[in-house]
Amino acid sequence: MNSVNKITVGLLCGGRSGEHEVSLISALNIFNALDREKYKVAVIGIEASGIWHLCWDDTFVLDHRDIQQSSLDLSKPIVVPTLNGEMIEKASQKCLAKIDVFFPITHGTYGEDGTIQGLARTLNVPYVGADIVGSAIAMDKDVSKRLLRDSGLPITPFITARTPHTISFEDASSHLGTPLFVKPCRLGSSLGVSKAVDQPTFEQAMKKAFQHDRKVIIEQAIKGKEVECAVLGEKPPKASQILGEIIPLKEFYSYEAKYVQKDGAKLLIPAELKSEVAQNIRQAAVSAFTILECEGMARVDFFVKSDGSFIINEVNTLPGFTQISMYPKLWEASGFSLGQLMDRLIGLAMERFEKEKQLIF
Repeated sequence: MNSVNKITVGLLCGGRSGEHEVSLISALNIFNALDREKYKVAVIGIEASGIWHLCWDDTFVLDHRDIQQSSLDLSKPIVVPTLNGEMIEKASQKCLAKIDVFFPITHGTYGEDGTIQGLARTLNVPYVGADIVGSAIAMDKDVSKRLLRDSGLPITPFITARTPHTISFEDASSHLGTPLFVKPCRLGSSLGVSKAVDQPTFEQAMKKAFQHDRKVIIEQAIKGKEVECAVLGEKPPKASQILGEIIPLKEFYSYEAKYVQKDGAKLLIPAELKSEVAQNIRQAAVSAFTILECEGMARVDFFVKSDGSFIINEVNTLPGFTQISMYPKLWEASGFSLGQLMDRLIGLAMERFEKEKQLIF
């Protein structure tokens, strides 16, 4: 394919969330996986302040060998996105790139919750992954759990709190037992999550969670294997043949265990499950994907009990693409290379865009 016919991918990364650094590393792996015979790749790094920078090579991220230390190179040209994907340099007012399709890998708030998806749609540019509605629903653990529960899928018992003093530890534990997990409702990567075993730790956990969100969920602690399934938004959606298990080596699978501590957790691929249990999980993952209006891709996380029954923990519409991330690993183990996965995700985005152009609003 000559340069004229190549698709220009706008790889969006960074962003205004606590997962900024993880996003940069995910983007670097995607950047390296995209086939240059098919794609021109414009990396659009978004500062924590919201400013956009454009780069055409892998120098957009600094200190990429350490997630905690990685940062966006702010010396790259500042750009402003305009209609039909033109990236206008702020200094010169020249168009530096015209994006054919956005690939958002902006984990967390302002990137995974429908915000960036709404902007892409307003700019009239196709984008990889879930639409505005699906992104917003899956990001909100309270809303998504209620939808899954009302559709008959098993979820973790929970209580929603809108102020730090909505419920006491005594009331929460009487309904859910102990220990409890307290989580910001609309955050990812286990940020702001705490385990509570008594009134003091519960109060501390609530305070921490409310520093991140205006809505918090309190969940029952579930004993079981932490199993993950990758879903691709084909018609119909397809679950990965291979499932993976997270084995925390610390108290629970926190942000630090995921990305900071070298001995925080172990990944087991494939997960050690009976074939019937694995098949039931794959079916439930596809059902959850559909119920929550997901598109493109998602990782569905489960707790699997010793008797083979399971509970859906959450659905992640922009899963990680770091070297330790489960989503690409599960597709690779299922016989789908990272390059092939990129092709299909971009293809699905373009197909959706063409179908939406035929709709009358």
